Amino acid sequence: MTNFRHILSSSADGVRTITLNRPDKRNALCPLLIEELTKALQETATCDCGVVILTGAGPAFCAGLDMEHLSTVDAHTLGENRRDSENMARVLRALYDFPKPVIAAVNGHAIAGGMSLATIPDFTLAVPEAKFGYTEVKVGFVPAIAASFLLRQVGEKRTRDILLSGRLMKAHEAYSLGLVTQIVNADELMQTARALAQCLLLNSPQAMHEVKRILSLHSKRRLDEELEEAIEVNAEQRAAEDFKEGIAAFREHRRAEWPSHGIIA
Repeated sequence: MTNFRHILSSSADGVRTITLNRPDKRNALCPLLIEELTKALQETATCDCGVVILTGAGPAFCAGLDMEHLSTVDAHTLGENRRDSENMARVLRALYDFPKPVIAAVNGHAIAGGMSLATIPDFTLAVPEAKFGYTEVKVGFVPAIAASFLLRQVGEKRTRDILLSGRLMKAHEAYSLGLVTQIVNADELMQTARALAQCLLLNSPQAMHEVKRILSLHSKRRLDEELEEAIEVNAEQRAAEDFKEGIAAFREHRRAEWPSHGIIA
């Protein structure tokens, strides 16, 4: 296995555990972590494990994109912003299309891109204290890539509610929406995830692979188109004045004064 800086990877009893490992940053998604997670998933897809558990180190599962990185994107070219967007789409698509069962063991808050990592896997176990939400609109960003996956999970009306409000929801609400499979106390989370993994290992690997392949195939053509559009929107939004103001307001701990106020009608 490759040694990573922001990812921990270990195997035992036919299960590969991948841990997001930036606890001091609440496992926020910097470019290197996204790159390493993509590579870890690629390696795991062809290793001899049968099930994957994805979790986070420390008190949070994943806080979403690293705000320190986002605060520098106004100096990036459109091409650089597009590559960032493509990399994010690539890792989420890798999870969605992953050939083996994936269990997310959500040990804490899963926000923005972190919510996608938590809810795209086949099974999502979450501690009661975990909160979920796509908060991008609060900083002038657009969760365009996440929207395609969320739409398939909860339908259009609920997707509009979640993405337009930017609100956080508790684990029990996420469970009621079908985004969380099971709520588990923190001291039992990994034990429960491993027990589920062992149950899955009793099934036919080939049959489970075919189940996952056919489900991905049903969405492939439309999802390809949606993600290409989303990558463009995501990249272009990084140059928007509202986004620049949103990031500045976040860093300065003040309310944003949106440049588009009174213009968009």
